[in-house]
Amino acid sequence: MKAIVQDRYGSPDEVLRLREIEMPAVGDDDVLVRVRAASVHADVWHVVTGQPYVLRLMGGGFSRPKNPVPGTDMAGIVEAVGRNVTRFRPGDEVFGETVKANQWTNGGAFAEYVSAHHGSLEIKPRNVGFEQAAGVPTSGLIVLNNLQGQRSILPGQKVLINGAAGGVGSLAVQIAKARGAVVTGVDSAAKLEMVRSLGADRVIDYRSEDFTRSGERYDLIIDVASTLSLADSKRALAPAGLYVLIGHDHYGKARRPVLGSLPRFFLNAAISSFVRQLGKSFFEPLDRRETMPVLRELLEAGKITPVIDRTFPLSKVSEAIGYLQEGTARGKIIIVP
Repeated sequence: MKAIVQDRYGSPDEVLRLREIEMPAVGDDDVLVRVRAASVHADVWHVVTGQPYVLRLMGGGFSRPKNPVPGTDMAGIVEAVGRNVTRFRPGDEVFGETVKANQWTNGGAFAEYVSAHHGSLEIKPRNVGFEQAAGVPTSGLIVLNNLQGQRSILPGQKVLINGAAGGVGSLAVQIAKARGAVVTGVDSAAKLEMVRSLGADRVIDYRSEDFTRSGERYDLIIDVASTLSLADSKRALAPAGLYVLIGHDHYGKARRPVLGSLPRFFLNAAISSFVRQLGKSFFEPLDRRETMPVLRELLEAGKITPVIDRTFPLSKVSEAIGYLQEGTARGKIIIVP
């Protein structure tokens, strides 16, 4: 089969090559999927480049990737199933992640076929195309994981999403609206019309307006872009409001090559017992077997509609990642084998 392969970490245009390789093995708990679409997101950039370096110690491989084929999110058609798999059968249309533990490893999705654990997959709704479905899993997981416990959205709450036009932000806008929130989306001026089309009640150009000094108060601020300080956010929070940091290193521009955003997460966790605006629920990842059905229901009901900015062929994955790095994308970037 054809696949994108990397044998070392580095710049995508230097380390990614289209090659012919063997079909992936199918374990007893795995599903072999013919990939119809895959998506590019920030975690793919991290794994391809190996930055921040600490992520190499979290399953991806220290000196080189353990799995040479990148990509984690995909949608496609089941070709075969392992002997322990009863949920799927050949011919089923599925979508999901191809990694079992975390997103900081290569998952093999940038290929014509991929083998994935059945617990990370779900049946694709018939009313959603392969390309749209492929853009949902990781971004949707991030949103749902950060909107649980104290941070769960209640109807009528005022929610602000900083970085509302990207892959995570665009889903956050729609999921917040589906839960009955009054949503404000913050991004650059060129992206605001798209954010409004997703259902945002109000949009703000971050270059022309500092919402933290406007006097408006929000019940929840979701900082997808990771450009806000806790002090600034406090000025814009209601008395019982909460600040949620998603974490974004801006593809190396933040100049934290060793630890990335992790120190900020650990600091927030350490002080969360003393800073009410941070809440008290940290590092509680959702089980994909619980999350994927929720995403499927939202897709099927039309409550989330993934926005596709551009589609690239498999041979142009390095260009797709380069486009992602530019920061101009509105919604998701899709790879089609």
